[in-house]
Amino acid sequence: MKRFLKIVLPLIGALALFWSFWASHGWLELCAGLALFLFGMQCLEEGLRQLAGSRLEQLLGRATATPFKGLMFGISGTMLLQSSTLVSLLTIAFISTGLIQLAGGIAILFGANLGSTSGIWLLALLGHNLSLSPLALPLLVVGVLAGFTGERGKGIGRVLLGIAFIFLGIDQIKDGFAGFGGAADFSAYQAEGLAGQLGFVAVGLLATVVLQSSHATLMLTLAALGAGQLTLGPALAIAIGANVGTSVTTAFVGSLGGNRCGQRLALAHVIFNVVTAVVALALLAPLTWVVHWLSEPLGLGDNALIQLALFHTLFNALGVALFWFWQARLAHLLERLLPERREPAVLITELAQPVAPPQQTHARYLSERALDSADSAASAVAQELQHLTRLSLEVICHAIYLPIDLLQHPERLDDALLVGRPSDQSLDAEQLYQRHIKGVYGDLLAFMGRLDTPLDEQHQSFWLSSQVAALQLVDAVKDSKHLQKNLGHYLRGDESAARQAYVELRRHLLQALQEIRALSRSELPEERWRERLAWLDDQAASFDAAFRRQLFEAVRSHTLDGLQMSSLMNDLGYASRIIQSLRNALMLGDAQELTRQLRSVEADDGPVIVQA
Repeated sequence: MKRFLKIVLPLIGALALFWSFWASHGWLELCAGLALFLFGMQCLEEGLRQLAGSRLEQLLGRATATPFKGLMFGISGTMLLQSSTLVSLLTIAFISTGLIQLAGGIAILFGANLGSTSGIWLLALLGHNLSLSPLALPLLVVGVLAGFTGERGKGIGRVLLGIAFIFLGIDQIKDGFAGFGGAADFSAYQAEGLAGQLGFVAVGLLATVVLQSSHATLMLTLAALGAGQLTLGPALAIAIGANVGTSVTTAFVGSLGGNRCGQRLALAHVIFNVVTAVVALALLAPLTWVVHWLSEPLGLGDNALIQLALFHTLFNALGVALFWFWQARLAHLLERLLPERREPAVLITELAQPVAPPQQTHARYLSERALDSADSAASAVAQELQHLTRLSLEVICHAIYLPIDLLQHPERLDDALLVGRPSDQSLDAEQLYQRHIKGVYGDLLAFMGRLDTPLDEQHQSFWLSSQVAALQLVDAVKDSKHLQKNLGHYLRGDESAARQAYVELRRHLLQALQEIRALSRSELPEERWRERLAWLDDQAASFDAAFRRQLFEAVRSHTLDGLQMSSLMNDLGYASRIIQSLRNALMLGDAQELTRQLRSVEADDGPVIVQA
């Protein structure tokens, strides 16, 4: 039934739309102009981001040093990209991955709202009678030709094409309104009383949500004003609604996933826009008087387009002024309303093998919005690698039948625990791998494959290091699966030389895991850190050599047979590969500053992994 509806409903919608085009040529021109306008904005955005590369993201990281810098970045970024929603969503992506703080993100949002007025001023100053199509045609030609001149030329070409399509869209929208004639004359409707004002606010809000662009909503409003089909009062209310509508997309994207930082910033955007809208509505009459008072001395008293642009700037500036000195308190309020989710002490909480197939664990930090930029994607991958590392260590501890909290508290280890027999209810490493590792690893690979942003050399190196690190972690878990079978068999058996050898192998692997975890959290100087890593390598090599000698001596003394020795030699190889894989994943974080994040196995102050 769902599949049927997915086919039938869009078909009915398309048929209804085509019928409306046939019934009204003015409506067709209006929709075509709107499509050209939105496509032009998309081309402009893509071209500017292609030209900027990672510089925009780097500037964003530096622009939040002070609230004023954040405000100016929001203004300039929105003026450049001509999309406050894009700047807001990009900021959410950066704050979600920890690249900027909440207070800096709030200042950028303020600037984005102010910067959004630039496009309205441009459209208003161009006027209603000036045709932009003659300018658009040469831009189309040059834009297409520029696309054949290399990567930078493609970016320039997309920008020129975007401007051309925007110009064509504006003219088409104006022609569409002119084609309506009296059929779409809303000038008789006035935003009188609270109900009338709220009605036009709702129109602006819904139009912005549907079109996903306040610029498009205000372009339609300006065109209707210029055609005399809308008066200034309703237009001002629509502008207020369009401002609120921009926060709906931000709120929706921010609510996705589990990152509290992004949710806080999205909520801040909603609070700012809603409060600003309420204040603007309450002061609509005084603000309208101020607009007339400012425009009349300039001879613009009868220019409704300029008055709408002026009003849009005034009430956004009023909102920034209201919130500017309360930024820190707003951030604290949001942190109280949306506190951080406490990280569980243990990720794998099974106490016995599940009867029914359990739900697969998936990535925590890989949101679609993080793919908007190379820096936010890299930060999200680094966080997810920490998550995968933690899961991997837990699975390995289950595979060798030891409590997980021994990684953090080596002093709790005693011989009775090491030589003890595993419980019959111990978890199977193969099932743990299928449930907790495979899904996260698959999500990581899919996320990396979806990144479609130009990467500089540093980011390319990080991407390769991340892929190798994830593979090393998965290889370590797979080796632990193979190790668990013989380890469990001999540890549950009677006392023997083979059993004692497996106890020593388990001790060695646990000590190596403890050292790797300690290194991952260490703040030692670089040289000292490398010395400890070299010491770990020496210890592993020394144990391998000594363990092999002991096995051959045991065979010569007939305390081990050939079958037992072959099992022990194979499992020594598995243990060595587990240590080497984890060590390699840790070492990948040493190549450059960006990949240094890969060192951190877990950033929690509490226990990393605790036996459930």
